Amino acid sequence: MGHLNVRFYVAHAMEGLVGLAAGLGLQGAFAERANGTLIVQDHHIRFLREARTRAALHMMAGVLEIGECDARLLQLLIHTGSGELAASFQTVVTHVTAGDGRPFPWATTTRRLAEGLKIAVPASAAPRSLGLEGVSGTASLEAANRHGLIRIGSGAVSPSDCDAFGRMRPEVFIGRVSDGIPGFGAALRAVPGDAAGAQRREGVGGAVLEYRIAYQAWPRAGDRFEIRSGLAAVGDRTQRFVHWMLDSETGRPWATSEAVAIALDLEARKIIPIPVVERAHLESRITPGLAM
Repeated sequence: MGHLNVRFYVAHAMEGLVGLAAGLGLQGAFAERANGTLIVQDHHIRFLREARTRAALHMMAGVLEIGECDARLLQLLIHTGSGELAASFQTVVTHVTAGDGRPFPWATTTRRLAEGLKIAVPASAAPRSLGLEGVSGTASLEAANRHGLIRIGSGAVSPSDCDAFGRMRPEVFIGRVSDGIPGFGAALRAVPGDAAGAQRREGVGGAVLEYRIAYQAWPRAGDRFEIRSGLAAVGDRTQRFVHWMLDSETGRPWATSEAVAIALDLEARKIIPIPVVERAHLESRITPGLAM
């Protein structure tokens, strides 16, 4: 697509989280020797400006709210040259023991430092099409089969996919989904007997405007998964997708997400409307009631 892939936005957010943790008095929280660390439970992401090749980026971050063992953080990825916002992340974390992931309360020092790092959500970073409410709890392999959700990826978690504590890193989820999107799009658009369909997409790519991910369990090296996806809604220019990463053994969800995507003119770098005929076909592919 000529721009930074979504997995690297999340990788930047995770790197920035290490710095923010240090600002909260949690130096070394992501090192193998740590007693306590932060687990990401939820990401709400707005993708606002493309980051093209060699783009210089930096991150600013702060605390939106803090509970007994959890916190909602704000991370802003900024184009250094122009000051424009490339992406925003509302990141919900839980303070846990490093080994078994058991939640435990923040230290008094962390609470005091958090007060000094309070930040407000800029209008451009606020949720637009996707809410912040809890997940539906409907994701399972059985439900995926019942809904006829498309399998866009499957495999196993490798050691290189995991963090210092052996848990799959958050960017791996969105990266695996991204890998499956070309096949997913082709499957949604496919019309029996339409051999010219693929040619109509010449010069057209795609991009995501907004993403919400709920990390519901943490696979480790050797755990198997499959990703099942469906179309939840379609508009004049946007499509809303739901992706479930499921445990191949138990059928339970590792992570679920919703994404708002657009078609992109790869030369003009502009959003283009969905052709009327294609939209009518896509509407026939919607899975009613599908949610993360």
